[in-house]
Amino acid sequence: MTTLLSIPTDAPFTVDQRAWLGGFLAGMAAARRHDGETATVPTLTVDIAYGTQTGNSEELAERLAGAVRGRGLGATVSALDDLDVATLATRSYLLVVTSTYGEGEMPDNAELFWEALASDAAPRLEETRYAVLSLGDSGYEGFCQAGRLIDTRLEQLGAVRVVPRVDCDVDFEEPATAWVTDVTEHLAAEAPGAAGAALPTPPVPVVAAARPPRQRWTRREPYRSRLVTNRVLSGPRSAKEIRHYEFDLGDSGITYAAGDALGVVPVNDGALVEALLDRLGLHPDVAVDGGTVGERLTRGWEIRTPSRDLLTLLAERDPDGDLAAVLARGERDTLDHWLWGKDVLDLLLAAPGVSLTADELAGALRTLQPRAYSISSSPLHSPDRIHLTVASVRHGEDRVRGGVCSTFLADRLGEGEVGIYLQPNAAFRVPADDDRPMIMVGPGTGVAPFRAFLHERAARGATGRNWLFFGDQHRAEDFIYADELTELAGRGVLHRLDLAFSRDQAEKVYVQTRMLEQSAQLYAWLEDGGHFYVCGDATRMAKDVDAALRLVIEQQRGRGAEDAVEYVADLKREKRYVRDVY
Repeated sequence: MTTLLSIPTDAPFTVDQRAWLGGFLAGMAAARRHDGETATVPTLTVDIAYGTQTGNSEELAERLAGAVRGRGLGATVSALDDLDVATLATRSYLLVVTSTYGEGEMPDNAELFWEALASDAAPRLEETRYAVLSLGDSGYEGFCQAGRLIDTRLEQLGAVRVVPRVDCDVDFEEPATAWVTDVTEHLAAEAPGAAGAALPTPPVPVVAAARPPRQRWTRREPYRSRLVTNRVLSGPRSAKEIRHYEFDLGDSGITYAAGDALGVVPVNDGALVEALLDRLGLHPDVAVDGGTVGERLTRGWEIRTPSRDLLTLLAERDPDGDLAAVLARGERDTLDHWLWGKDVLDLLLAAPGVSLTADELAGALRTLQPRAYSISSSPLHSPDRIHLTVASVRHGEDRVRGGVCSTFLADRLGEGEVGIYLQPNAAFRVPADDDRPMIMVGPGTGVAPFRAFLHERAARGATGRNWLFFGDQHRAEDFIYADELTELAGRGVLHRLDLAFSRDQAEKVYVQTRMLEQSAQLYAWLEDGGHFYVCGDATRMAKDVDAALRLVIEQQRGRGAEDAVEYVADLKREKRYVRDVY
């Protein structure tokens, strides 16, 4: 009989190495089973479920599963919406990793789970042990709200925590890794017979022979890619500046899929850095935070969007200032309105009597984070380059303020190298069945992944019909990729193209307007097994499109609003309604 090997607690491996070794040892056991041997069944199995909008939570869930299996325990991984809440009472261990979307909302693939968990029909869970890892952004009011809600509700239903919930900010790697280690150690200790406490003899040959594969490129260790294409797509009189970028993959070994996102590591604007140093009277070579203040302001700290810690610090130092007065009111909308468009320099200039040391600055500013963009190319069409479609953010009259990464790419990078890494999004893919219809709603830069989808289906020779709803302000200036979309339509790849340019007529027309106009055909495509995709602005567009979709279904089925809600829920369960929104 084959004993499932586990990794000793004091083995000198990182969490990622433990995860890889866990899979390696599990693979050895599987291979031996094929040779007629019987493996020992894990004495404890956990259900790991994730809620994700961009893929980070899914990646952490897989990492957690690898660490758990590395201790000789069993683990299954699924999206939260794939769990049947009615059966939760039969699950001994539930580990949840979830992000928070928008202003405290559940990720798309956790909505149905939460509705069932929050309902009065949810089962009691006294026999269930659980733990929650929550990802969020402290710049938003509903920081880690999704994880907090799930954690609290599981406790209300009688479940018992394995370890306390951990709330991670945008720089989540260290606290997430610590949580994974903590959970894994507790599970190993709770397993019958203390499974996973030590390797059986002889352990050394197995561990010594195991060599982890080359590390994937990550936000901490990105690939240095060369930007080989940078061209403007929008017209000269457009209110927007939308650009097409192409990044050379070189010898990176990066393999991507249509629907994935690309993380880009930005560098702050040098002019803004100099202005901040001048305002604070700091020399760029002053040592701070493991480097110099000049280096940290350039590559280490977020100086575009003020942090909550900075707001609090400046209000304390300048109690008679406008910021202190706004914060004292305790009204989120008022604060958001006052902060709109302001960067760190604006706040410091508004408090001329306040001085900060380099160390105080380090404590008040957040870490500069990579920016993620939906990939607008297919590897079947462009295997050696990744394409992005990005709107350059610029505003301001007294001085131009710009988006950190969008203006870095547009103005400052030139033909230099930039750090990139892949952010897979397995939930956002073209239909696996090439015969299925595909409906895509992507105004503005939201068209990016659908350009990739169309190239993907063309390269695969897919026979399924493709329908794109696209729009912006003016057709003459904002119809990006017009020639390409026209060519795809001519080749029979794009079967329907509905356009909505809101400012070309007296009455504003949006993509949801076109959806309602074509409601009968839209419903027919869904009834024919069609997949429905949305990409773009989460604040307004995605919500308006969702409302339009429900109205289309309600009108066409004639069975009322509740029936339409359930129809949409079924689309989500079947993975036929997915979104890439931001």
